[in-house]
Amino acid sequence: MNKDKKVAIPLIKNPKTVYEKFENWASKNDTKIFYSLTALCLLLSFISFNARISEAHDDALYLEGGWRYVNEFPTYFYTQNAPLYPMFLGLLVKLFGFKLILFKLFSVLFTVVGFVLFYKALKGRIPAIVFIPVAIFQAANHLIIYYASMTFTEAIYFFLQGMFFFYAVKIIDTVNKDGAQLKPQLKLWLLFGLSMFLISTCKSSAVVVVPAVLLFFAFEKNWKAAGFSLGSFLVFKVIYEGLVRIVWSAQNQFSGQSKILLQKDPYNKALGDEDFGGFIQRFIDNCNLGLSKRFYQLLGWRDENNTDVYGFLTLVTVAIIIIGFWKFFKQKNKVMLLFALFTGAQIILSYFILQTRWDQPRITLICMPVLLILILYAFYSFTNKPGSMGQMIYIVLAVLMMGSVCISSFKRGFKNIPIVQKNLKGDRYYGYTPDWQNFLKASEWCADSLSKESLVASRKAPMSFVYGKGKKFFPIYSVIKKDSLTEQSNPDSALAFFQKNKVTHVILASLRLDPNNASAGFINTVHNIFAPIGQKYPEKLKLVHTEGAFEQAYIYEIKY
Repeated sequence: MNKDKKVAIPLIKNPKTVYEKFENWASKNDTKIFYSLTALCLLLSFISFNARISEAHDDALYLEGGWRYVNEFPTYFYTQNAPLYPMFLGLLVKLFGFKLILFKLFSVLFTVVGFVLFYKALKGRIPAIVFIPVAIFQAANHLIIYYASMTFTEAIYFFLQGMFFFYAVKIIDTVNKDGAQLKPQLKLWLLFGLSMFLISTCKSSAVVVVPAVLLFFAFEKNWKAAGFSLGSFLVFKVIYEGLVRIVWSAQNQFSGQSKILLQKDPYNKALGDEDFGGFIQRFIDNCNLGLSKRFYQLLGWRDENNTDVYGFLTLVTVAIIIIGFWKFFKQKNKVMLLFALFTGAQIILSYFILQTRWDQPRITLICMPVLLILILYAFYSFTNKPGSMGQMIYIVLAVLMMGSVCISSFKRGFKNIPIVQKNLKGDRYYGYTPDWQNFLKASEWCADSLSKESLVASRKAPMSFVYGKGKKFFPIYSVIKKDSLTEQSNPDSALAFFQKNKVTHVILASLRLDPNNASAGFINTVHNIFAPIGQKYPEKLKLVHTEGAFEQAYIYEIKY
């Protein structure tokens, strides 16, 4: 069967294998499957709806960026990473004001529409026995559903990835049928270029979309299509970069993060920059973290608290992925070759450039749908034979995967319902552990009780900003002016630093190292800065407020 034809899949006459019978069933029930999975995605998104801000901080960072785009225009430009999402949030702030629930509803919309585009793009391009389990993963995976109500970039990214997949399929079909032509295909090429531009401006690692597309058409020896792809991307990229420089006088999206990524430790500049061998080791370590730990946690096959990594499991996973890619290559499935090139390039770049201490499941999550297709297709290829017992083994594994994904999401969703009910009724702090409740209430107290001119130092400044009703806080991400002997700040240098930056107060919170264990210690970055000041100059720190009965948050005024 030609996988690249735009076609309603014909029924297989006299199906002999389990796979062929499933293919016929999926073809007959395609509409029901599509609407059922879309409804599943929507249902899980609402029962898992999170009305709070994540303790992970990045979602608040984007919210603060969106607010600053509006209130500090044109002096502010977001450079911590790719700026598209904070720009979008800025547009919403401008149109509707700072409405957290509204922003989150847009994430739900992005997640559901992203699934729809993914389904429309890949239906019929790969066997149904491979596609349906992956579609269920994208519709129901607990982390995708979690991001469906958060203001991280993942929800909008899945939407933009679906958009790219959708228009890439249309381009491939059109070029296969009519060749690459500019004038009659102009609208389609521009939409394709727009999808590439948007996805690369949403996540920095997705910048590989352009070289992946060019490499794909180079393999095809279709230089005209490669040129049209690059040209359609540049139409939007050049206009965007011009506006950024004219309106904001700003640098590109990589300017704010490139220096940090080059460091051995993102929070300790004193350790110096990574060398070539360090980047190789970083890649190996991230592969083990992403492909032997996070990958299987996202499938629900490993406990989320298990931190063990297994090099052998990484090698086996990579080998199966490569086999799946090779099978698609041999069958000349152009759609999957392009998607595999893009996903492979993105995950390789991410594993090279990101420090291992940023080990997060979302790094691997955005690549999971295509990686799963490659893995499942490798198994499918080896078992697609009449009478093969491997087909039943494959189906058992697929059912286990789909079951674990759905069970995990429904369990979390039902557990979440009473929490979100209280949040939506006005209790903004319900669902947080006491350490976070006290920290966020202290941030709100700063907004209510301190003067507008005050500037409060905070370990999680963007979160303080959200719960502090838009008050600006001074961020502290690492120990400043560190003494190499004590690993704490030099008190005189730290005081001079804060005075120079006009910091008037500080929040000393007891944010847990382990969210589930209050006795495991707390994040002591701010304490390591202010403890030496308090010891040498106790008169310079005045306690003005205490929040909470235990795991307290203290607010000190700095007396220079």
